[in-house]
Amino acid sequence: MDLTILYRGPLASCDYDCPYCPFAKRRDTRAQLTADRAALHRFTDWATAQREDRLSLLFTPWGEGLVRSWYRRALTDLSHLPQVGRVAIQTNLSCRTDWLAEADLDTLALWCTFHPGQTPYDRFLAKCRELARLGVRHSVGIVGLPDHLDEARRLRADLPAHVYLWVNAAEGHTYTDAEASDWTALDPLFPYSRRPHPSAGLPCRTGASVISVDGDGTVRRCHFVRTELGNLYDDTYRRSLTPRPCPLATCDCHIGYVHLETLPLYDVFAGGVLERIPKAWHLPRDTASRPTMGPPSGR
Repeated sequence: MDLTILYRGPLASCDYDCPYCPFAKRRDTRAQLTADRAALHRFTDWATAQREDRLSLLFTPWGEGLVRSWYRRALTDLSHLPQVGRVAIQTNLSCRTDWLAEADLDTLALWCTFHPGQTPYDRFLAKCRELARLGVRHSVGIVGLPDHLDEARRLRADLPAHVYLWVNAAEGHTYTDAEASDWTALDPLFPYSRRPHPSAGLPCRTGASVISVDGDGTVRRCHFVRTELGNLYDDTYRRSLTPRPCPLATCDCHIGYVHLETLPLYDVFAGGVLERIPKAWHLPRDTASRPTMGPPSGR
């Protein structure tokens, strides 16, 4: 079967101090880093030995993974496995990029986030341009806070036209229609992020073809539903893989609602669900014009 896995180990340390993140500037102890490294090695060994499924893997660490050598090594090694169709990671892009030369760039992808105030704009943009020069599949995004709008506009103008700029609605922020219009001009898919999606009782791919795995191998349907389905390493999770409705009232995170079957996002992001790249992304020459892709009105 085609199996998508969102992996989140115990790593929680980050080199940034974003005010909207509870893990900002958190430091892991040496013992915690050792445990995270061992957990990641175990997961990589499992994926390497896997022969039953075609795997798509997204790493969603609470902290910043790519400043750690074991994450760079894991992504590089996994990208060369024939059973892995895609391997991607969420990153603030503060790491160096030379390690990418060893990866299979037909398989590896990066989901990059720009955090204004945490890194110089020119430094982040240079990293993005380097990814484009190397031919690395990647998306770039920003949190849609009012203070970020000018930086987001600048970023959209400076990024290569083929690079998708996504905007995440800021948690707890309510957008007026005028504010939402400003963000939608930059990301035509912003309306999907603007408000939480009702999900209670609705069909979702999580728990059937999509699972969440933690550092101990505990399998859950997604990061947001705590019910355990078994363990990855003793294969007990397999008997629990079945279509099931969402038990939560709403889903407000892209890595969750992208899997809702009531939304068309598997078609919108076909071939780029994990790295958040729409299949038909392009910008017109006049970047002030809205791209031709986008969600249905009212979403």
